[in-house]
Amino acid sequence: MIEIAVKYLEGVTGARPWTGNADRVCKGVVIDSRAVQEDSLFVAFPGERVDGNDYARAAIEAGAACVVLTRDPSRELIRIADDHECAVFTCEDPTEFLLLLAQGYRARMRCTVIGVTGSIGKTTTKDTLAALLSTRYRVHVTQGNYNNLIGMPLTILSAPRDTEIMVLEMGMDGFGQIERLSRCAQPTYAVITKIGTSHIGLLGSRENIARAKAEIMAGMPPTSENFEGHHSALVLNGEDDFTPFIIENFAKPAGIEVILCGTTDDDDVSARNIEVGEDGCPVFDITFEDGAQFKTRLAITGAQSVVNALYAAALAHRLGIAQYVIDEVFGKLEITGRRADVRRATCGARIIDDSYNAAPESMAAALDLLAKLPCEGDRIAVLGEMGELGDDEGPRLHELTGAYAAAKKPDVLVCVGGENARHMAEAARLMGMPDDAVRLVPDTDTAIARLSHALSADDLVLVKGSRFVGLDRFVEEVC
Repeated sequence: MIEIAVKYLEGVTGARPWTGNADRVCKGVVIDSRAVQEDSLFVAFPGERVDGNDYARAAIEAGAACVVLTRDPSRELIRIADDHECAVFTCEDPTEFLLLLAQGYRARMRCTVIGVTGSIGKTTTKDTLAALLSTRYRVHVTQGNYNNLIGMPLTILSAPRDTEIMVLEMGMDGFGQIERLSRCAQPTYAVITKIGTSHIGLLGSRENIARAKAEIMAGMPPTSENFEGHHSALVLNGEDDFTPFIIENFAKPAGIEVILCGTTDDDDVSARNIEVGEDGCPVFDITFEDGAQFKTRLAITGAQSVVNALYAAALAHRLGIAQYVIDEVFGKLEITGRRADVRRATCGARIIDDSYNAAPESMAAALDLLAKLPCEGDRIAVLGEMGELGDDEGPRLHELTGAYAAAKKPDVLVCVGGENARHMAEAARLMGMPDDAVRLVPDTDTAIARLSHALSADDLVLVKGSRFVGLDRFVEEVC
């Protein structure tokens, strides 16, 4: 983790010093006063309900080496800080403070950074990359959902000093955010997994989503430059309809090489002969741009996982990970939970737990998996509403999801939520699902009450929805 003397903070971040021992060394950064340890740097974030500035005294008394506030400290607070030899700084924007501090630390570490963004598949790609690269390098990787303007710099600042590769997930909910993340992280390599419809309610169109995701190149050097021993590259899906747009409008002007991954002859890294086994795990042939080829099996479910594995394999191969190592890692992959995890319910039914989040594209992939896995009982899809699709596109995209569900012919479709869940249900009926096979329930508690004791041992149940629906509680109840 970062260790920085108080006297350097002003120069790195522009924060204003008020008091403190200039030679005291800050070790690690926290934004929760309860997480302060001896010599921590505490950054206060004002909020609607909780104002971090109010906890500055608690942080000082807990042993912080420095507190960074967004309002001028009182004389009493300065006195307490002096008593504890704690520095006090103020800044206008604590998010920018973190980004600048993390940028400075990343520059001193001189490690290789890989940035991962996209509408779906970010976490699976990030986890797969970390698993592959950690077989050879000291890897530091984004944990949980620390992929935003606060979480990503905290991830960098917590990295061990001897880190060789950082794999950083970059999320956004508007223009300019990934640009700020990229300029902070300065990635050498980047992956844009897919341009989907997540955040379309905020950005208005898939073209705007593509523009926002392409901001990941803002902090990347051109491929012609030798950047800490590497030449930059951007990994894209060769079959995504916005890939040519990103190449022509962003990658080429920035002078950044593109690596295409997919299932065609035009892709630099490709998967062929994809077959999904009875356990839901895909087997396929993988071919690299240098002609290397082998057959492999992923230990994670669904054909949609293949392209995410290709992104990771493309960079792992370039960074010197041997073919047999890639194959071994693929065969024992474990990714962040609730992403198409096949679990057993108490009654014996198999539950496809994909409750972490949802978008129309990932809904379709999950329904594909439900249809392909062997099942002697009923195939049941429990689908929650999807967020961030907007008032204009939301109803239409939920209708398309309902229609797609009907095309996959589950025995039972349970739509969970309000108006958009109703759109899903009505579209499924319109496309031919029997009325008694489509059920509309208002919330997760109702779904639990109506289904948890109605499942049989031979059933196969898909559970998927956006996080705000809380379908993870359904999974925990039946399992």
